[in-house]
Amino acid sequence: MRLFVLAAMAVLAATSALGQNYPSKPIRILIAQAPGSATDVISRVVGNRLSEGLGQPVIIEARPGAGGALGTEAAARSAPDGYTLFMANNSTHGSNPALYEKLPYDAVKDFTPISMVASVPYVLIVNPSMPVKSVDELITMAKSQPGKINYASAGNGSTHHFCGELLKSATGIDVQHVPYKGSPPGVTAVAANEVGMMFANLTDIGGQLKAGKLKALAVTSTQRAPLIPDVPTLSEAGVQGFEILSWFALLAPAGTPAPIISRLHDEAVKALARDDVKGTLGAQGLTVYSSTPDQVTAHIKSEIAKFTRIAKAANIKAE
Repeated sequence: MRLFVLAAMAVLAATSALGQNYPSKPIRILIAQAPGSATDVISRVVGNRLSEGLGQPVIIEARPGAGGALGTEAAARSAPDGYTLFMANNSTHGSNPALYEKLPYDAVKDFTPISMVASVPYVLIVNPSMPVKSVDELITMAKSQPGKINYASAGNGSTHHFCGELLKSATGIDVQHVPYKGSPPGVTAVAANEVGMMFANLTDIGGQLKAGKLKALAVTSTQRAPLIPDVPTLSEAGVQGFEILSWFALLAPAGTPAPIISRLHDEAVKALARDDVKGTLGAQGLTVYSSTPDQVTAHIKSEIAKFTRIAKAANIKAE
């Protein structure tokens, strides 16, 4: 018994010292999207403030590829020592686990959550020349021309694709999916009137909305977006129960010691409460907020379940 107690005390002492000495070198935040993406922008803004609180540089490292699986796997396989973090999003920890039967990572088991970071809605956009001013008018037009209207997405299985299929099942319209290689080409196609409509991330289209190159009909959040307050939610527009958000959460590899997670969580909460962080990201349409680690886990599980339901109902399959 004495040996057991001594061993336990030694472990507690070592763990405490680990938390007190952390961090002693630079920290990196891996992202699974390309530089310049919303994930990259958020990571840099938050990373700069984390650096101030932790007293060490925070470096953003992009590992795009394989629909986000490449960077996510790299984060999951990193040493659980607090020096590699991961900025997860609704693709890496929502639609991808729902879509792919086999991924090189487990979205829940391979990660330890730290905090939610931000969210932003998708916007149902159409070309300004389309003769509709509301979702109801769009639905009426689509039903009068079944199969004639196309909608763009950022690729098969992307969240944009899930949004389009959910609208189809919720309203009974018949619109055709046209996948593009990423969101920017899809948005460009709508602006050029190559396709009629798209669900686009608000952070990707703010400038084009202001310039009148795109027309916004509704947002996919339950509350109106502060950046475009005149645009109704889909629920307000008559499509009840429609909510799909682009969201971001800070994670660490599974097995990262609890004192380190606690330190990171405290610093993340402080960073996300800063007015400059909220202002910078809010100007791009993002709502910044923090959470407990348990709330992150519950959110991820809920998102995977939701995307799984949509994928089965719409028969969305991975390419």
